[in-house]
Amino acid sequence: MNTRTRPTTTPVPPVEETRYEEELAQGLVKADEDAFAAIYRRWGALVHTLATRSLGDTHEAEDVTQQVFVGAWRGRHGFRPERGTLGAWLVGITRRKVVDALAARTRRLSLVESAGQDITPARLVQPAPDEVLDRVLLVEALSRLPQAQRDVLCMAFYEDLTQAQIAERTGVPLGTVKSHARRGLHRLRTAVGPGAAHDTCV
Repeated sequence: MNTRTRPTTTPVPPVEETRYEEELAQGLVKADEDAFAAIYRRWGALVHTLATRSLGDTHEAEDVTQQVFVGAWRGRHGFRPERGTLGAWLVGITRRKVVDALAARTRRLSLVESAGQDITPARLVQPAPDEVLDRVLLVEALSRLPQAQRDVLCMAFYEDLTQAQIAERTGVPLGTVKSHARRGLHRLRTAVGPGAAHDTCV
């Protein structure tokens, strides 16, 4: 028996690997959809892995992966081979999209925190364009809260009431109002904070 038998498949030589990547890059710049599909197959898993490691959330990483390749397609004319490889360019886009995703997460959590600090909703009026989606997500999350928690937080968000004022209006003890607010905020953090899906609500 010949123990020196080599596998039938061998790694692609570096020169051929580089040439193939250059062909894909040229196809991308020329808007060749077949080349773009090959690029996705080649680097999609890497982009998703990088996003997952940074965000700690698989579903959010899937969104970022999609954004990366949409961004690569739309910005294909901005690729400059003399500045680096196609793979490195995609990794750069991935890092920027991850930063954007983390910033959006921070904005969502800040909106939630503001309700628990009796921050007036005047600070939330006329949000910047990039906060509109965050507001929509927050409203949707509010709608899923138990009635008592939702009522307390909605009065804090939209009627500019402090917890003491909410207690006076509703006739509910202040301690109970605070408890509803605390529990509701915890549920909201779970809903709008990616990676917190396994937290146990108070």
